[in-house]
Amino acid sequence: QVQLVESGGELVQAGGSLRLSCAASGRTFSSYPVGWFRQAPGKEREFVASISWSGGSTYYTDSVKGRFTISRDNAKNTVYLQMNSLKPEDTAVYYCAASMLGMGTPTATHMYNYWGQGTQVTVSS
Repeated sequence: QVQLVESGGELVQAGGSLRLSCAASGRTFSSYPVGWFRQAPGKEREFVASISWSGGSTYYTDSVKGRFTISRDNAKNTVYLQMNSLKPEDTAVYYCAASMLGMGTPTATHMYNYWGQGTQVTVSS
């Protein structure tokens, strides 16, 4: 089992920045891809970013390219999502997840086995 805990979400003004953290306990997830997803009220969960086990490959949904950066520190069992130039449409609960099924930088929710509880990000206009 892998337990994931997200932190760092808060209310921020449009144009501001936040860094989310995803800390793992239990089994190390250093060998697994990790992704960030988000879910706004009344909407389905959507892919945001993913990172390969080595950290050498990343992938982003178009709406966050150039603004968000996913990274990982495997020695700390932690994955980060640096979010810059935040927009109101970024408001959502953000979840991190680890994949035992995927390779590279998977984007589909069903490819992820372990999920955190989520952290709320609210971007005001």
